[in-house]
Amino acid sequence: MILMMMTNMPEKNASTGRKVPTRKCLGCNEMKPKRELIRVVRSPEGAISLDKTGKANGRGAYMCPDPECFKKLRKRKSLERAFKCQVPAEVYEGLEAGLEGG
Repeated sequence: MILMMMTNMPEKNASTGRKVPTRKCLGCNEMKPKRELIRVVRSPEGAISLDKTGKANGRGAYMCPDPECFKKLRKRKSLERAFKCQVPAEVYEGLEAGLEGG
């Protein structure tokens, strides 16, 4: 009898049976359901901001709403790697304020 490991299989929604999209948090590097994460977006003009709707135009990166994850993300410069550009300290401060504002 052969046993197969199913660790990388997408989760299914119990009520609809559809797969739940997952994304990786840049702070803790854990895969979580997309709806539990906050999207940070770099617009085509180069502006970086929180995306409350999840539909803003541009390159997206995801993080947990946890302040500890934000600290790790900032220390490791994960946003700079994800967006392939320098992220000024003012942007990090603005993201942190937006994160606390909920």
